[in-house]
Amino acid sequence: MIIIPAIDIRQGKSVRLKQGKLDAETIYSNDPLFLAKLWQAKGAERIHIVDLDGAFSCINNNREIIKQICSSINIPIEVGGGIRDLEKINEIFDLGATYVILGTVAIYNPDIIRRAIEKYGSDKILVSIDARCGKIAIDGWKDVTAIDVLELLTELYKIGIHEIIYTDITRDGMFTGPDISGISKLNEFCDNKIRIIASGGIKTVHDIIKLKKYKNVVATIVGSALYTNDFNLEDSIKKLHEVDNIQC
Repeated sequence: MIIIPAIDIRQGKSVRLKQGKLDAETIYSNDPLFLAKLWQAKGAERIHIVDLDGAFSCINNNREIIKQICSSINIPIEVGGGIRDLEKINEIFDLGATYVILGTVAIYNPDIIRRAIEKYGSDKILVSIDARCGKIAIDGWKDVTAIDVLELLTELYKIGIHEIIYTDITRDGMFTGPDISGISKLNEFCDNKIRIIASGGIKTVHDIIKLKKYKNVVATIVGSALYTNDFNLEDSIKKLHEVDNIQC
């Protein structure tokens, strides 16, 4: 289990949203590159970056910042936000990203995912499953479809996806803890077939420890709690290692 710090970028700034709503935005830094270096220095093994301008408007104004981050730190970086065709997937990898995160395209054009896997390999392409009340949300979480989470996951497995990011939108940025019920169902379904990165609602390391019993959950993304001092990254990593040693 690893902890992945999130850096959401909008108009060149690091921000956090509540439940994905633009009118519930808080700016935490004018320098996303500094934050990436900071989280690496504090022990992060991977960084999660979302281009919010791309997610909400498909206008990718933050490419240069993402490129700087990719070239300045030496841990894996996953990047998502408005990536809906092969050209943009190629661009993100050219910026230096280790993984590309796809979302809305899984609904509109899943063949793009299949072709991306053929080109880059299944371990490099992640799909973000963003849900509200068990149904898939798309287009920067603005629209909720009638598609059930497990229905989409079934199709993604057929395509060849090996790792997903699961977010309960209602918990994102709300410090209410992870969606244990939803993650439990996903874990049972995945059964060693698909790795799960849990996201949304994480406030303390104890939230993450609760997820350790689910064998398919390999990581958690922590966002807002990092920026409000509710969550100390160094201490949390140490605590997880202590738990691992006790379990061994």
